[in-house]
Amino acid sequence: MSDNRNTVEENISEIKDECPCCSGKHKDRDEKEYRDLMNRLKRIEGQVRGVEGMLENDAYCTDILMQVSAITSALNSFNKALLANHMRTCVADGIREGNDEVIDEIVVTIQKLMK
Repeated sequence: MSDNRNTVEENISEIKDECPCCSGKHKDRDEKEYRDLMNRLKRIEGQVRGVEGMLENDAYCTDILMQVSAITSALNSFNKALLANHMRTCVADGIREGNDEVIDEIVVTIQKLMK
């Protein structure tokens, strides 16, 4: 693993201790999944910075709205990729191991995502 990944994992560990919304569970992601998700987030981060710049430069409202819509779409794509992988790994592994609680967990998660 890279030093950057270790730093991210340390930050996540600190967040879990402080953040009431984190479950405290952990998932070891393979390098490809990790890179894909991080690349998506970095692109989204760049888009958000772009909108910030647009606002600072007094861009027209509809132009900003279109960029925010693109960010929303990118976040939805991130969620879809993460959810699909979660279903293929965490949920499937839990079911194979006889842990039916993962089904309830994913149902609750999907309900929250659909709000």
